[in-house]
Amino acid sequence: MTDAAHRHHRIEGIAAPIAIANLDTDQIMPKQFLRGIDKTGLAQGVLWDLRFHGDGSPREDFVLNRPVYAGTRILIADSNFGCGSSREHAVWGLQQYGIDAVIAPSFGEIFYSNAMNNRLLAVMLPEPQVRALLDAALTSAEPLRIDIDVRRLEVRSPLGTSAFALSDRHRTMFVEGLDLIGASLTHQAAIEAFAQRHWAAQPWVRDVARRTKERLDRLSSRPAESQGPVRTKIESSRQHGDHA
Repeated sequence: MTDAAHRHHRIEGIAAPIAIANLDTDQIMPKQFLRGIDKTGLAQGVLWDLRFHGDGSPREDFVLNRPVYAGTRILIADSNFGCGSSREHAVWGLQQYGIDAVIAPSFGEIFYSNAMNNRLLAVMLPEPQVRALLDAALTSAEPLRIDIDVRRLEVRSPLGTSAFALSDRHRTMFVEGLDLIGASLTHQAAIEAFAQRHWAAQPWVRDVARRTKERLDRLSSRPAESQGPVRTKIESSRQHGDHA
């Protein structure tokens, strides 16, 4: 197995415990970090109010600020992680911070979809198993290390091995290293074949908007005296559109 293939279906590393139920996307990525027009620079805002005091100084007791948790790849979270608003920035920010997976008993529905479509692995385990992982991580002298195998759908830790479930689509995306667009492009040949059949059966609707605009533009560019009632109709329709 190549290293690239291994990276696609295995996530191994330090797991940081965040035992806060209903940790919403407003806390994961506060609104003041949503001002950019692209995805960059979001790592700074991740869990800002938990990581920093109001004056911007680090909260030394917060788990991700402890030196032993540098390089954390996995979060062990409480129930309903990622509830609240639908901001996809919460997912992007976690990934930019270095988080590749979140283990929790449950997730906010939209956050779960955003996470999986962007290849941030959201693993749901029964609450007693997550609670045991949280307790172990919170009481251990050293950071807990976890190995998640997407191909086998297993979470391995010093406490043992736990099975989890993924849809076939999401499992394939992770194993093959695909995001949502990449997964769609695997069907490109079928999409193109469908389009060709569609246009062959209904050629009159192909590019109809473009062809209609071109026709109207040609009519509009002709001298007024050569258009007669046609120009009148075009101008009338445009005037009605302006007043709509």
